[in-house]
Amino acid sequence: MSSYLGAILLPRGFYNRVDAMIKHINDSRYKALIDWLKAARKEQGLTVRDLGELLGEPHQFVVRIETCERKLNVFEYVQYCEALKLDTSVGLSKLKELSFISRA
Repeated sequence: MSSYLGAILLPRGFYNRVDAMIKHINDSRYKALIDWLKAARKEQGLTVRDLGELLGEPHQFVVRIETCERKLNVFEYVQYCEALKLDTSVGLSKLKELSFISRA
């Protein structure tokens, strides 16, 4: 049996199995992404209060993200990166690398 994708017929099982979805904030891949954001904040000499102001959020928001008490959604991730002048694709590449390593 085949799957229909546009005008291309792909054989069943064509797609590789993806890693398990990150469903909780205790996943090591998620923690590594947050550690990257936190390190970038510190390298720029910003306090959690400074970053909170840049984000238009109270400093507790940044603290909860950096201590993994609160999950950062994709929209917030983009805003976080913009506030820190980071390329979002760099963090996503790191996440992808960690997913690949965990599969090996």
